[in-house]
Amino acid sequence: MKVRVQFYAQLRDLIGAREMDVQLAEGATVGDLLEKIYAQQPALRLHDKSILIGAGVEFVDRNYMLKLNEEIAIMPPVQGG
Repeated sequence: MKVRVQFYAQLRDLIGAREMDVQLAEGATVGDLLEKIYAQQPALRLHDKSILIGAGVEFVDRNYMLKLNEEIAIMPPVQGG
């Protein structure tokens, strides 16, 4: 199944792309998605402990089961100012 991943703020700058499509097996989780992305973009792994993952309008954890053609947002922690 295909999932579209959008990157925000410094994560987008780090990999030089706003979004990417990722092919995964049916039943894949956000954790599976992250491992596949880290294999292609190893520099992102350094941010693994602090990233936030959104599916639709809510934040999800790494056990969240992905849906076909879902859009996933990966972003750094939100900071106020």
